[in-house]
Amino acid sequence: MAGSRGAGRTAAPSVRPEKRRSEPELEPEPEPEPPLLCTSPLSHSTGSDSGVSDSEESVFSGLEDSGSDSSEDDDEGDEEGEDGALDDEGHSGIKKTTEEQVQASTPCPRTEMASARIGDEYAEDSSDEEDIRNTVGNVPLEWYDDFPHVGYDLDGRRIYKPLRTRDELDQFLDKMDDPDYWRTVQDPMTGRDLRLTDEQVALVRRLQSGQFGDVGFNPYEPAVDFFSGDVMIHPVTNRPADKRSFIPSLVEKEKVSRMVHAIKMGWIQPRRPRDPTPSFYDLWAQEDPNAVLGRHKMHVPAPKLALPGHAESYNPPPEYLLSEEERLAWEQQEPGERKLSFLPRKFPSLRAVPAYGRFIQERFERCLDLYLCPRQRKMRVNVDPEDLIPKLPRPRDLQPFPTCQALVYRGHSDLVRCLSVSPGGQWLVSGSDDGSLRLWEVATARCVRTVPVGGVVKSVAWNPSPAVCLVAAAVEDSVLLLNPALGDRLVAGSTDQLLSAFVPPEEPPLQPARWLEASEEERQVGLRLRICHGKPVTQVTWHGRGDYLAVVLATQGHTQVLIHQLSRRRSQSPFRRSHGQVQRVAFHPARPFLLVASQRSVRLCHLLRQELTKKLMPNCKWVSSLAVHPAGDDVICGSYDSKLVWFDLDLSTKPYRMLRHHKKALRAVAFHPRYPLFASGSDDGSVIVCHGMVYNDLLQNPLLVPVKVLKGHVLTRDLGVLDVIFHPTQPWVFSSGADGTVRLFT
Repeated sequence: MAGSRGAGRTAAPSVRPEKRRSEPELEPEPEPEPPLLCTSPLSHSTGSDSGVSDSEESVFSGLEDSGSDSSEDDDEGDEEGEDGALDDEGHSGIKKTTEEQVQASTPCPRTEMASARIGDEYAEDSSDEEDIRNTVGNVPLEWYDDFPHVGYDLDGRRIYKPLRTRDELDQFLDKMDDPDYWRTVQDPMTGRDLRLTDEQVALVRRLQSGQFGDVGFNPYEPAVDFFSGDVMIHPVTNRPADKRSFIPSLVEKEKVSRMVHAIKMGWIQPRRPRDPTPSFYDLWAQEDPNAVLGRHKMHVPAPKLALPGHAESYNPPPEYLLSEEERLAWEQQEPGERKLSFLPRKFPSLRAVPAYGRFIQERFERCLDLYLCPRQRKMRVNVDPEDLIPKLPRPRDLQPFPTCQALVYRGHSDLVRCLSVSPGGQWLVSGSDDGSLRLWEVATARCVRTVPVGGVVKSVAWNPSPAVCLVAAAVEDSVLLLNPALGDRLVAGSTDQLLSAFVPPEEPPLQPARWLEASEEERQVGLRLRICHGKPVTQVTWHGRGDYLAVVLATQGHTQVLIHQLSRRRSQSPFRRSHGQVQRVAFHPARPFLLVASQRSVRLCHLLRQELTKKLMPNCKWVSSLAVHPAGDDVICGSYDSKLVWFDLDLSTKPYRMLRHHKKALRAVAFHPRYPLFASGSDDGSVIVCHGMVYNDLLQNPLLVPVKVLKGHVLTRDLGVLDVIFHPTQPWVFSSGADGTVRLFT
């Protein structure tokens, strides 16, 4: 069987090249006859211009048997039989006919010699190449992931991937049933499963454990010296010595001459022998500039021992001798608490004085004091206290700012909680606990109109748009929108037209607030709209364009802040969760930001992106008021622990400056829209005006200078100034207090 199998492998490739070579000539090939099978290799080898030489024959004959087992060849034969449809009919027919002829006939000597030569060739082959049936070379195999084949053999036919239709359950069953599952690996070149032999498994385990692959390799063999330690007769090299080895060097001569010249010139000093005797000096000597210790600038001399007094005498005066009670008290005291470390005694003569018992102990303690006591000279710096005060410009150079009280607006019967000024600066509105809104003329302090609202007015805000004449007031659980009808009648008429032009939708949307039209009686007073919330409203503020207003509700949860749109009469809650009790809100003057001040922090929220941009930490208890600089880069907060905190948004989330000018809680803070001024009102009844210059140069810090303390309000119920607001165009400041008055400082 072995001979026939080898003959079959030898004959099959010899037919295939003839067929491939005859196809371009388009000549019909006669079918090979059985007797010619033995002579076919002989005729090929004898002809000088024959198609296949011995080397080619060995290559072709080794095509199917290059480093593979007989079992693999049988498997390949089965697979080739199954995949017969992939080959052309000519190849399959010739192969089948050849195998039948080989099995029927006896092998000739030439075939046996060829098979023997092939066997010897592969027996002597020492190459450690992998299986070379796949001829794709070093091409990445990932390129064939989307194709049904994995490469090409030597004949150019595709090597198809084996069909893998087994799922994880089948693989698990194979793992349980097949005892050789653990030693089966997949060949990446052909895609087929290979079973590792015992020698290969042992090699893998040795490599995994960090050992050498060869079993017989000993890494700890004794090293063999290349040169032996014995003196031999013949030298290792018999090369004659160089001429330069016995001729004086010119380079060294040049170096020596340079050194001699440097020694003559005094540039190189010879080394003096060191003095072996050690040098001693007095550690506590006086600070002589010429002494060794004169170089130690921080040296402190040791303290001198106190000279002995009358108590140390051998015959002290009688008043220094202790009585019996004093001696018993001295013995009961701790050693550190005694005034004297010994008992004074009286002796008749110096010869009768015994040796001092604590002499050695006291000397030892003195040495310990000198050795262990840290002494350092304190550098006393004479500093003028005036130099520690920062150099600030004089308030006279920072004018204009309000300096004196000009007008008092009287008319409210209870404390005035809130103020607001019209955009033109001609009118002022104030809200009080007496249940009324009062509209004042700024220049004359005349009350133009009183609007009863039937409740405590917590907050009031005039619409900042000059084209709209509207005032928003927070009364109990509602926000009232009033048209005061002051100033230009065209603006007041256009405001009413704007409000009446709204057409309600057919299906009213679900909103957190209800928009109600005012009745005829309320319209006579000036009321136009009422926004009901169901919870008490503590603050109302307008956006800079005048179409949106934000309100703060005294409730828990995420609905503490609501934003209303006037033109569409829509209400929305911008937050999903609560971050503490909200005290104040403010719109950013230039960007779509909303600043929300809770008790412990100020959050800067981006309304378009609906995300938190910054969280400012004022570090105070608790935040009571909030104001944004007209440029938008700075924020001030007032707190109930009498602090005013200035934040630079471009600098940090920590306070840039903390001012403690007030003695009691701050109730209100405000920026001037045009001038570099800001003010704060407190329960101590004062309004402090500060100069706050913000520079366009980002490298220059803001200049904060307090310039004036304004007083005039009378403390009522331990409350002072409740609200502060600047005039929109003039350097004037309005303040409202618990005494029921509104005051103008100019």
